[in-house]
Parts: sequence; C-alpha cells; structure tokens
Amino acid sequence: IAMVFQNYALYPHMNNYDNMAYGLKNRGYSKAEIDAKVREAARILQLEDHLERKPRQLSGGQRQRVAMGRAIVRQPKVFLFDEPLSNLDAKLRVDMRLEIKNLQQRLGITSVYVTHDQVEAMTLADRLIVMNGGVAEQIGTPIDIYEKPASQFVAGFIGSPAMNFLKGKVSDDKKHVTVGDGVMLDLDHDIEAGRDVTVGIRPEHLELLKDGEGRINAGVRMVESLGAETLAYLDFGANADNVTLRLQGTHKFEKGEKLSLSVPASKIHLFDIESGQRI
Repeated sequence: IAMVFQNYALYPHMNNYDNMAYGLKNRGYSKAEIDAKVREAARILQLEDHLERKPRQLSGGQRQRVAMGRAIVRQPKVFLFDEPLSNLDAKLRVDMRLEIKNLQQRLGITSVYVTHDQVEAMTLADRLIVMNGGVAEQIGTPIDIYEKPASQFVAGFIGSPAMNFLKGKVSDDKKHVTVGDGVMLDLDHDIEAGRDVTVGIRPEHLELLKDGEGRINAGVRMVESLGAETLAYLDFGANADNVTLRLQGTHKFEKGEKLSLSVPASKIHLFDIESGQRI
C-alpha cells in the first residue's frame, strides 16, 4: 500500500529525486534499481526536468506529482489518496484530476480516493462510496448514485447545484404529489395515499415551457448568469425554500417574473421524512 497525502509530506532538504527514492533506499534496493524506478516515474509524471530541484522550487501541482511519484516507484498493489488536491487552486485541481485519472488507467492499480469534492468523486470513480458519519450510505457507479440516490443525504451531496427538496403530500389517487402552493406533480409509480414525503428535483430536470403550458408557475427571486449556463432561484410558495432552475446557455429573467415549468415524473425523487431513505 502506498499513500499520497493532502499536504505532500515532502522532505524540504532533499531534492525531488531523493524524495522519490527515499522509500526504496530504506528497503535496500540497489542504486541501479532505484534510478530506473525514479526516472520511469518522473517520465510518467513529466518531472524529468525537476529531479534536481528542491520541493520549494516547484508549484503546488508539481509537488503533488512528486508525492505521487514517491508512491508510484514502490509499485504498490493499492494506492491511498487522502484529499490530494484540496490544497490546490481551482484550475490546478482540474488539471491534476485529469492527470490522476490518466495515471490510474495507465498503471491499472486499484486506488482508494478520499474527497469532499463531489465533482472529483463523480469524475474519478469507477465505484463510489458515499460516507455519512462513518456509515456507507450508498455504494455504486457514479451514474447510478446520481440517478437513484439511496437517501436524501446522498441526493443532496451528489450533484452541483444541489438537488431541490420540497415538502410534499401524496394525493388520494396515489399517482400525484402536491408541493408548494398546491402544485401537483405526476408520479411514475403508486405511493401510499396521504403520505407526507420529501420531494427531490434536480435543478437540471426542471423544464422551462411557454407561459401557461407548465403545471408549475414560480416567480424568479434571483438569477446567476454563468455564460455556459444560467441558474435561476425560484419561489415555489409555502413549504419550499429557494428552488434552483438550471438551464443551458444564457437566459434573461427579471426579478419577480413568473415562469412556467414542468418536471418529468421519472425525474422526481421521493424520500421518507423521518429516515431520509428513498421511497
């Protein structure tokens, strides 16, 4: 098992070559073996021109690559990554995320990766374990967990912006749920009549329609234009905090403007109010 730490944990008085070689020297490898392993790891991580430098002469991303190189040279059966990107700026995190993904695919070594960043989790994982208070709330592929979260905690943790949650009550015909100020939404399966539930809707699953065509009418509270997408924060009425609508591209809305919306029945998630478990 080889570990990559959050804070790099490099020896500042050693150059990068010696930092990567240190574990092998302790294990009694010959100089020739050490040199071959270190230079191969440096080639993989594009550090060949930085081996004689000290860690302080490198950027944060380069230092993290040295720390990864120290783990790679050991040729372990398992990598442990402890939030290795949390100390890097946003752009560097994206670059390093791609490097780690490519590295894992090239080396084919099982990696256990701990992160609080759900984007890292979704993009890096083959299988994802969502932990809450030391308990595995759900285990599965990233897409399975995104599409069918096992609990309200998982649903709120995976996805950005986070899933919208509204208080709801199942209708007497068991085929609808009422939220906000009497808004009735279709369900794709029967639920116990009159049951109080938490309704989950992802911002990207709310569909903007022409005036009057949608079952939901909501007022605009605030808009964030991000260029590639637009986030609108909506007023759904009683029992509903800010509801987020996510649209591709640029859309111009005025504060207080009424929008007509719908959501496919297959995209509505229901959770038990008490346990938070998926219904």
